[in-house]
Amino acid sequence: MGGRQSLGLPPGTGPHQVACTDVMVGLKQKSCFFRLYYPCLPHESTEQPLWIPEYQYCCGLADFLNLNSRWWAALFNMTYGSCTVPVSWNGPFQTTGSKLPLIIFSHGLGAFRTLYSSVCMEMASQGFLVAAVEHRDRSASATYFYKAESLGNDSSKAVLEKEWIAFQKVQEGQKEFHLRNSQVHQRANECVRVLNLMRDINSGKTVTNILYSGFELSVLKDSVDLDKVAVMGHSFGGATALLTLIKDDLFKCAVALDAWMFPVRNDLYCKIRKPVLFINTEKFQTLATVTKMKQLSSRNSQTKIITILGSVHQSQTDFTFLVGALLSKVFETRGTIDPYVGLEVTSQASLAFLQKHLDLKEEFHQWNDLLEGIGNYVIPETPFLQSSL
Repeated sequence: MGGRQSLGLPPGTGPHQVACTDVMVGLKQKSCFFRLYYPCLPHESTEQPLWIPEYQYCCGLADFLNLNSRWWAALFNMTYGSCTVPVSWNGPFQTTGSKLPLIIFSHGLGAFRTLYSSVCMEMASQGFLVAAVEHRDRSASATYFYKAESLGNDSSKAVLEKEWIAFQKVQEGQKEFHLRNSQVHQRANECVRVLNLMRDINSGKTVTNILYSGFELSVLKDSVDLDKVAVMGHSFGGATALLTLIKDDLFKCAVALDAWMFPVRNDLYCKIRKPVLFINTEKFQTLATVTKMKQLSSRNSQTKIITILGSVHQSQTDFTFLVGALLSKVFETRGTIDPYVGLEVTSQASLAFLQKHLDLKEEFHQWNDLLEGIGNYVIPETPFLQSSL
């Protein structure tokens, strides 16, 4: 996987081909919305989903970055509008006779469900179901829901009308913690709702996907291993993963990619008793945030903290693969580590951790050294005195 530099998302490297579909269940803002990545049967497919599904997301990214949305949205669309994700869109689900472990993935601030396709694809290629949530707490740069509009006097007839939700910025005089703490609780509740939805699908209950994507959710009946469920997320999604562990006991562990610890109240850390893997980048964390992580590791020897050398905060997003050298310096999407190597280390450490705490019968233990910060590109905990950037 290492040693390549290109502008395109890397396909999964595991033994399974990967497909994905979008799922929205329910109307209004409390509907569940996620992209589901799953192992699929080998087949010839020409249809791949767009990385940025709609133009409105380009507008949202520009607004989030405080850029002129008129010009920058058009530039983002021109640059990335035709970029596709190297998976099969609505491909046939691979039924193996055994149930698959489940990962609920939470995106970072200003992101949305598709911007972590590289890591989600990789985990699905290794035999996981991955549900990448699109949060409705106004922390996504853009998202949408549907509401039903009745036609005339016949209330039984209705059309679905799409309504967009914009990113919410901190207002002047507003305390950011109060906003972010409220959002992180909503985000964690949304992760739990997606888990409950997957539980319903697994049990054979009829679940209607209002997006009519062409993928029948019923094929997943008896295919989800509810004894092997983890939550994973980046940045704000890392904080969401921590809080989600408290919300539902079905979550056995969490993988927090460069977690933004700020939104979680300090008194909640004592309630997090399940193992967490913190995979930090070299430049984002501070002594204060790592101290919070070490509070967890001091109470649970299975909680691990490692840092990937030469990485920056955006190294764990898809942007690290899709932004060229010039824009990378402007938006700081790449460090000195090869993006493919960074993804490889992140995935291998995550897989080793998940094998241990989900009791998987795989060969992922071959990467156990990474969990102790042993390897060419990792160190235990976090450096503050020396940087390779």
